[in-house]
Amino acid sequence: MKLLIFSDSHGNVANMEDIVRLESPDRILHLGDLARDAEALAAKFPNIPVTYVPGNCDGRRPDLPEERIFTLDNCKILMTHGHIYHVKMGMGMAVRAAREAGAQLLCFGHTHEAFCEFENGLWIVNPGSVGTFGPHTYAVAVLEDGGAVCYLSHL
Repeated sequence: MKLLIFSDSHGNVANMEDIVRLESPDRILHLGDLARDAEALAAKFPNIPVTYVPGNCDGRRPDLPEERIFTLDNCKILMTHGHIYHVKMGMGMAVRAAREAGAQLLCFGHTHEAFCEFENGLWIVNPGSVGTFGPHTYAVAVLEDGGAVCYLSHL
């Protein structure tokens, strides 16, 4: 299963649309800022499931959880925007939460800085920002055999 991971689109749905057409994912994860962008993307691609969480710029969204923990193709994923774990001060709290949840893939955004690393059985992925100035970055995770292989790319 191929996951396309976006964060911090900040109203730039067009960039995400271009990347979806380029990458042809099986599922999309959107890590917030802005949740309405994820909703717009889901409307544009109704045959691709979109899972999303709100970011710090989304205001109060009691209809959306601040994080999601779920399993796809035997790979446990923790996804969050990252602000609740203060990732701008370091990703330690988010990594600890992912390890406590037994996740193999941690996805967070918020910092606008792309990062992808495998540490002791855990993929730690921040797709950066698909909507801000500079390189428009995103991440791809390919789930297989109960694990994942992840990489970063840009538009």
